[in-house]
Amino acid sequence: MGAIRKNTRYCQFTKSQAGDGEAGDITGEPGWDDVLIAMFFSVDISYVISELLKREELRRFAKLVEIPEAKDIYRFLARFDEKLFIGLVLSVLGSICVRRGRNRVLIVDSTDVSLDLNWFRKKITKTDLEGKEFKWGYSSSKGYYIGYKLMLVIEYPSLRPVAFLLHQGSPCDAKIYEEILEELKRRRIARDGDTIIFDKGYYGYKNYAMGISRFKVISVIFPRKNFKMEKLMAMLSYPLSVFNRSNPEKEKEFYRGLVKSLKAKLENWEKYKPIRGMIEDIFKLAKNAFSLKNLHRYTKRSVEKFVCLHVLLVGIVVSLGINSKEELQKIAEW
Repeated sequence: MGAIRKNTRYCQFTKSQAGDGEAGDITGEPGWDDVLIAMFFSVDISYVISELLKREELRRFAKLVEIPEAKDIYRFLARFDEKLFIGLVLSVLGSICVRRGRNRVLIVDSTDVSLDLNWFRKKITKTDLEGKEFKWGYSSSKGYYIGYKLMLVIEYPSLRPVAFLLHQGSPCDAKIYEEILEELKRRRIARDGDTIIFDKGYYGYKNYAMGISRFKVISVIFPRKNFKMEKLMAMLSYPLSVFNRSNPEKEKEFYRGLVKSLKAKLENWEKYKPIRGMIEDIFKLAKNAFSLKNLHRYTKRSVEKFVCLHVLLVGIVVSLGINSKEELQKIAEW
């Protein structure tokens, strides 16, 4: 915990944005360490506080002198706007993880985030959830659930989380593909020429073409059995914006390079399966080790904040050099 605080010391926030009017260090706030400890050991914040107050050896182990009340920690978390909170946590991740240069590889995948609702005891229908901030969803691995769909983006080979989106229920992956790329480009996470790996859920000829023509990235979406390379190549053409540039020939050469690279990677897409599989181990780490399985949160604002903290814990783990498949699986099964 001390190493984490040392690496994140300069990550500042403006309390006026959170409602106080002063600048500060989020990782130096009373209770920040307690929140991370609670999530790491999958226990309630109030339990962590009670144990720290009772046991001096635990306080020494965590290197904590001041132990705030649980209500003060919840108040601290509640006063943040969720967008500000997400920005703060991602800035912390950016400070403790190694940054890569151009032509990066990003991996995109999604998983269910179920809420702790006992719908076996009392039947809950779609009508019952009207007006709620969560919906029924379906996952091939989990089955039906009530909650959200988490879309996570990690950088390869560092495995650093760089972005996430949260959707109610379980919308089709192919339909949120455009939203994902818009978010990655808006936040300047995906740069021109980057390779982004998707699974078959995002499959669609128009999605391959959109990645190149509109977003200038190479979308390696794992193809289905009926995929035809000739059909895709016939759909790829220069966007009209190329001809409005000062040097259209240079732009054409850039697009030809993107198309050539996409074709080569799709012809050998199976070699990217082990790479994409790394994000599955990241999800297992977050769910099994950091209690992302059933959240005791029932508003999107609250869920986003706690998912954000789970993403931060994952980033901290990989920043400490734990980023091999074997090491991640060991922690997930711990």
